Amino acid sequence: MAWESRNGSGTYYTRSKRVNGRVVREYVGTGQIADLAHQVDVAGRLKRLATQRSIRSSRDRDTEIDKKLDSFLNLTGNVAQALLLVSGHHQHKRGPWRKRREQKSTD
Repeated sequence: MAWESRNGSGTYYTRSKRVNGRVVREYVGTGQIADLAHQVDVAGRLKRLATQRSIRSSRDRDTEIDKKLDSFLNLTGNVAQALLLVSGHHQHKRGPWRKRREQKSTD
C-alpha cells in the first residue's frame, strides 16, 4: 500500500497483494477516493495488528500456565513415587507399581 508519483504527474495510490505466490500491484486511484481507500487500508492493518498482539499475548499466557502446570505435575509425581517407595512398593522396569512380597522368616 503506497502513494506513488511517476514523472512528476501527481500522486496515486496502489495496493500490493499476492496472487498465486506473486506480488501484484493494484491501481486504486487519485484524490479523495485514493485517500479514503488509504484510510480504510490503514484501519484494517491496525485491526490485524491488534488481533495479532492479542493472540500473541494469549499464547504467552498459555505458555506460562503450561510451565507452571508441568512443574506442579512433576512435583506431585515425585511425591507419589516417594509415598509408594516408603509404603513398600517397587517398580520393575518402569512398569506398574507393585507391593513387595513378604519374606518368610525361617526360624
